[in-house]
Amino acid sequence: MPVWINKKTNQGKLNIMKLRTMLLNSTVAAALALSTTTAFADAMGDLAAAAKAEGELTVIALPHDWCGYGGVIDGFKAKYGLKVNELNPDAGSGDEIEAIKANKDNKGPQAPDVIDVGLSFGPSSKADGLTQPYKVSTWDTIPDSAKDAEGYWYGDYYGVLSFQVNKDIIKNVPADWADLQKDEYKNSIALAGDPRASNQAILAVHASGIAGGKAPGAEAGAAGLEFFKELNAKGNLVPTIGKSASLAQGATPIIIGWDYNGLATRDTLAGNPGVDVVVPKTGVVAGVYVQAISAFAPHPNAAKLWMEYVYSDEGQIGWLKGYCHPIRFGDLAKNGKIPADVLAKLPPAEAYNAALFPSLDEQGAAKEAITKQWDTVVGANVK
Repeated sequence: MPVWINKKTNQGKLNIMKLRTMLLNSTVAAALALSTTTAFADAMGDLAAAAKAEGELTVIALPHDWCGYGGVIDGFKAKYGLKVNELNPDAGSGDEIEAIKANKDNKGPQAPDVIDVGLSFGPSSKADGLTQPYKVSTWDTIPDSAKDAEGYWYGDYYGVLSFQVNKDIIKNVPADWADLQKDEYKNSIALAGDPRASNQAILAVHASGIAGGKAPGAEAGAAGLEFFKELNAKGNLVPTIGKSASLAQGATPIIIGWDYNGLATRDTLAGNPGVDVVVPKTGVVAGVYVQAISAFAPHPNAAKLWMEYVYSDEGQIGWLKGYCHPIRFGDLAKNGKIPADVLAKLPPAEAYNAALFPSLDEQGAAKEAITKQWDTVVGANVK
């Protein structure tokens, strides 16, 4: 392409200089991009090699039907060839923390490398020196409000509390929290965890207080205890941790739990019995779960590799397939990375319009009230 020079203004020389600068800049940019990509590939290769040298990863409290974890774990094993020890799938967040404390000096398979806990357990585990910092390569796409600035914990997914209902037994499906107090639901309602240790159950009690018009935090926590005290006194509350099997068998035909677990159960049961998953009209409380690496992880490189996997596009979409909203949902959607068939299976967006995300302080205050007063106020030994 010829360059015409205006002899009077030397504009051509300037254009040539600009062209050379542009070419140089583009060459440097390409080189930097290639260098960055190569450096990342090298770093990931080194991390994978170090993890494979450790040979295994120990996780805890990850039921396969929770948030699509079965597929996520299988994907990780297939990609990296590591053995995954799965401890106590039905444990609650508090149990995970206790497992770290109890196994500080244990380098065997009973010591968890990583944890997946409710949001309020992230800061407290950091304060207690139970987690170690690590920032995944997709760190910048995780909202600042959902991660510790130093990398000691970071949000992974969220959902909202819902009513999972066996329609073969419950003919009038409850639409809101207040409905649960009706006499027709005697011996029918269960929490999906122990409210003294399970983040899911703690937030369910908290949500019932919020639905009653109380401010999130200690006030709603106290009101939630009173709500469940009444449920228990009426005989509506079943002192059993509700699971898909007890839902299907009719032992707990109404379970208060995360929407994604209810939707997974609905799919698994495939109409036998029919299951409704109802997002209540009021007290729509969303809960963020967080990932962290144990400060005493026997397999720290495998733990970091696990984090890289679950925060990659592949891992995040794996959670989405399990009906969870991954923490990088906005970034994935913006870049057109969410498969259309996966998106089509999610509940209507309007069901989440009223969702409330209680702050860490609010959750902490409610947790304090609920875990310490459940036995004295409600008196139902959920197990």
